[in-house]
Formats: sequence, structure tokens, C-alpha cells
Amino acid sequence: MKTFQLLSRLIRYRFGLFLTNLFLWTGIGLAELVPGLLVKLYFDMLTGETSLRFDVWGIVTLVLMTAILNIGLIGGGALVDARYRFSIGTLLRQNLLRQILNRPGAQAISNSLGEAISTFRDDGEVVEETISWFNDQVSLVVYAVIALAIMLQINVQITLLVALPLVGVIIIGRMAQSWIEQYRNTSRQATSRATGFLGEIFNAIQAIQLADAENHIIGHFRQLNDNRRRLMVRDRLLTQILNSFFTHAGTFSIGLILVLAAQAIQTSSFSVGDFALFVSYMTVFTKFTTNFGGFLTQYEQTKVSLCRMTALTQNPDVKALVDNNPLYSNPRLPQITYPAKKEDHYLHILDVRGLTAYYPQTSHGNSTKPGIENINFQVRRGELVVITGRVGSGKTTLLRAVLGLLSKDSGEIRWNGDLVDDPATFFVPPCCAYAGQVPFLFYGTLKDNILMGLSEKDVDLQAALRAAVMERDVVELENGLDTVIGPRGIKLSGGQAQRTAAARMFVRNPELLVFDDLSSALDVETEHILWERLFERRNTTSLVVSHRRPVFRRANQIIVLKDGKVEAIGTLNQLLEECNEMQLLWEGDLEI
Repeated sequence: MKTFQLLSRLIRYRFGLFLTNLFLWTGIGLAELVPGLLVKLYFDMLTGETSLRFDVWGIVTLVLMTAILNIGLIGGGALVDARYRFSIGTLLRQNLLRQILNRPGAQAISNSLGEAISTFRDDGEVVEETISWFNDQVSLVVYAVIALAIMLQINVQITLLVALPLVGVIIIGRMAQSWIEQYRNTSRQATSRATGFLGEIFNAIQAIQLADAENHIIGHFRQLNDNRRRLMVRDRLLTQILNSFFTHAGTFSIGLILVLAAQAIQTSSFSVGDFALFVSYMTVFTKFTTNFGGFLTQYEQTKVSLCRMTALTQNPDVKALVDNNPLYSNPRLPQITYPAKKEDHYLHILDVRGLTAYYPQTSHGNSTKPGIENINFQVRRGELVVITGRVGSGKTTLLRAVLGLLSKDSGEIRWNGDLVDDPATFFVPPCCAYAGQVPFLFYGTLKDNILMGLSEKDVDLQAALRAAVMERDVVELENGLDTVIGPRGIKLSGGQAQRTAAARMFVRNPELLVFDDLSSALDVETEHILWERLFERRNTTSLVVSHRRPVFRRANQIIVLKDGKVEAIGTLNQLLEECNEMQLLWEGDLEI
């Protein structure tokens, strides 16, 4: 879909607000015609070129009234424009986020988090600015057309010559199109690489310090910034050169008026009032010429921004980026609810057959991580099934493929015999809840991180806290459940963060609990209590990644992975007798 079509779909969103904004800014353009007419009237009165008679104070009064009207229109236009821009920008970013969230979790973003944030912030702002600027262009076009009509009635030759610079602006703008697109694209990519690497630094500060790699990291970051600076200077320089040309094209028009009008006045075919009107109109006419050239540049940059946003969504249907979806711009957000459990939600047997999944390839054609191949297993109601194996054996990958966080390449997953077509949308409460290897916590209160939009009155929060062995921790926190835990749960210990993620699962009362090495950061006593309480819950069905001996002992079956394939499946006793890989894991002779 072409850029113009995408922008027109955005324009139709909140169309009433768009028309109000357009009306106000068009009124501003029309109001700016009046002072030129009044100046012409004044000078024609002085030279006797008109029979109309106004005293000086009458003309001053008209000028002041026009100015007050213009101020009111500008104020109203600014307010409406700010609201309209907010709506468009929010819709774009909401659709962008929606498309990312609809992707499998392990493949949601194809580049770094820093690059994604740069696209959300900068490219969204470019598109938003372009649509807002469109109203300015309409206002200036209305002004220019009417001004040209008035000027043509006075002197056709001078008016046509004055309009020539506009033709030059259009020609130069079109000729520079490919350069604008290329320079903006490379500067945006360089910015994304720098911000992305900065985000990686923040997430790995401790590892960098332990490796004594500060100088190396700073040197690489400086190199990325130098490259970004060079490309951005080139991009800005091109933009400034074009803007300078557009500005001087308008200034040239004013100079042309002065020369031609002086000659016309000498021949008495041009009055002083006509000259004053031409000069007055050329001030805004120059602004139109400059802005129109700038708008052409902005439009080309918008193509780049829309391409980057579409690439981030990894969705070939670019229309999804501008879909007209509802916005919630007031504090009262819609209540998040989960469907009540029905008979088909209850788990009797989960059957995985021939499951194969690989991580997507990089730009070099290689997969960044290994996958899993031809995985077969079953989980029955009330069972604890443990997935284990050495580092890189595919444990987390298997969980992600089952839950739809990683797209499967082949195989099938059945819930009570029924084929699960879309695991990503199926394995959610009340069917399933998941806690990853690294708990995802957000800036906010402990309660908000557990409920995640659920109403406290609809769930048993205290039971979930007890199951996660969190009740004592809550009492010790300065504000209990209302304690703000900071970004990524920075105010919590590793064990508290893991148990917060567990409480988030338990509060949703799912049929299947899936967690990845949940107890890795827990002390022995807390881990023992957590498992004891977990098995107090009737018909608890769990699929877990673990390497802990107490968990192995409780497991109904253990799936041993090696190099992305099932090495063996069985009970602990069976595997210790028959599986060499399990024997090595049990004795601690492998890195797990």
C-alpha cells in the first residue's frame, strides 16, 4: 500500500477532529489575507487611487480586530492540533504494539529493544508530524490560491513571474527524493544501533564489570556514536540545504516583485497600494514556498518511517499499522477479565506429537539458537512433568514451542484430543499460565505486578501469595502489597521476583502451570515449602523445567533432552537405571 493511502487512512481516523483542525487552520490562512487588503486600501487612500474613505483609526481598528480573530483561531487550532496529533500518534503506536504482541513471544521483535524503542518514538513522531503538517499545507494553499487570484487581477505578468520559484521548489524536491530517503534510512539505522547497544549495556552492567570490559564496551559505543553522528550530519545537512533553497526561492520572489513593481509604478500601471499588497502577500507566499518544499522532504522521510515500523511488526499487511481501533485516553481503562472455566477448559490430557521448532535465521543465514526436533510426550491431569537436560539442550525452547511463544515448524499439540491450532492464544488463563526463566516485572506496585489488570475482588490474592510463599515477604515490605518494586523488580531479591511471578500464575487459577526453573533462586527451605503448597492444591498439573533433585523425586515423569531431542522419558528410578545422560545430571557431572 502506498504512503498516501496509509496516511489517508490515518486522516479518516477521528475525522471530525481532523475537519475541525482543518477549518481552524484554513481560517488562519484566510485571516492573513485581510492585513494586505487593508494596507492596500490605506496607501490607495493616501495617493487618491480609491474613492473609499477611512480615517487612520478606522483602519487600525480593523487591523486589531483581524489580529484578535487570528490569535483566537491560532489558539484554538493549537489546542485541536495537539489533541489530534496525540490521537494519531497513540493509534500508530498502539497498532504497532498490538502487532508485536500478536507475534510469538520469542520472535516478537526482530532487532534489539533499543531499536524498537527508537522506532516507537522517532518514526511514530515523523508520521504524526506529517499528518499535522498537512493541515498547514491546506491552509497555505487556500491562502496562496486566493492571494494569487487577487494579485492576478492587479498584474498578470508580475504574478506569473513571482510564481516561478514555486515550480523550481517542486522540481528540486522531486529530484532530491531518493537522496532524502536514503540518507534518512541510514541515519535512522545508525541511531537504532547506538540506542540498541546502549540498552544492552544497561542490561549487562554487572557482566561487563566482572569481565573488566568497560574500555572495550565504551570504545565500541563511541564507534557507533561516531558513525551515527556522521550519518545524521549528512541527513541534516541535506535537509538544511533543501530548506535553505526553498527559503531563498521565496526571498527571490520578493526581490523580483521589488524590481518589477518599481518599473510598473514608473509607468503608472501599478499603484503604491498594489505594491504594498504584493509585498504583504509575498511574506506568507514565501512561507508557503518554504513550507511546501519542507513538506515534500517530510513526506519522503515518512516513507522511511512507515517502512521501519512495518518491518518491526514483521507483518506484510501494512494496513494493520493504521487500523482504526479504539483509544482509551482517560484514566478509566476497560476491565481485564478472563473467561470463566467451562468443561472444555479442564485438562485431562495434553498430547505433544512430532513437535519441531527452530529459531528464526539471522541476516547471515544462521539461526541464533538451536531448536528442537520431533518431540513427543504427554501430560495427564494431576501430573508433574519435569523437563531437564544440560545447557543448550532445548529445555526453554521446548516450553516456548508448546506455548506458541516460538512458532513450530511441524508437529501437533492436542488438548483433550482436540487440535490446538494457535497455541499462543490458547495457552492462556484459564487453560494455562506461564512463568519464564527470568521473571518479567514492571515498574509499579507488587499488587499490580501480580494482578496485571485483574480486579482483586474477583480473585483470591491471599491464597496466591500463600502458594508462592510470599506472605512473610509482603509483611516485611515497607508498604506491603502497595510497595513500588521499581523497574524489572529491582527492589526485590531474585527469589522474591521468582515467587512474584509464581503468585501471578496462581492468582489466575489455571488448569496447567508451566514454569521455567522456578526455584533456581530460592533457598532450600523456601523451595521445599513452595512445592509442598503446590501439591496441596488438588488436581494440580505442572510442566516445569528444573534440575533440582527434590523436584525429580516428586515428578511423575521426567523428559531428558539432549541436543534438542528427547534422550529418554520415564520416572526417576527408571532413568537412573537406563539413561546415562540422567545419571550424569543426577551426579552433577554436567553443566545444567
